[in-house]
Amino acid sequence: MFEKLWKQPKNQKVAILLALLGVITPIAGLQKFYLRQPRWGLLYLLLFATPIPHIASVIDLFWYFFLDQEKFQHRFNPEFPVTTDETTSQPSANPENIDLIAQGLRQLEQLRQEGLLTEYEFEQKRRQLLNQI
Repeated sequence: MFEKLWKQPKNQKVAILLALLGVITPIAGLQKFYLRQPRWGLLYLLLFATPIPHIASVIDLFWYFFLDQEKFQHRFNPEFPVTTDETTSQPSANPENIDLIAQGLRQLEQLRQEGLLTEYEFEQKRRQLLNQI
């Protein structure tokens, strides 16, 4: 039973909630057990009579809250691949499409050199083209 729970991917929101519980309840360190860090969790429990685990839980709370979702997944779920909306929604780059974009970039550069586009307009159009890759 515990082995099945141990191998599941960890959720950042649950870790934040457990750290918050460690701040407001006498039992601190549950977030460490949840995030597969039993030694740290045991240390938190051994120091329950001192304010150290509660202070550490406050630090953990802020750390987990401000940690980027991708970094959280990389740190606490290394065995699960990170999937983001960008990687799943973008089509693969087509060589013909890349040639057209390169040609468009050359034309933009030529217009900029001729003074028909400002630097700002050039940069906007360039980014729009590069985002299509």
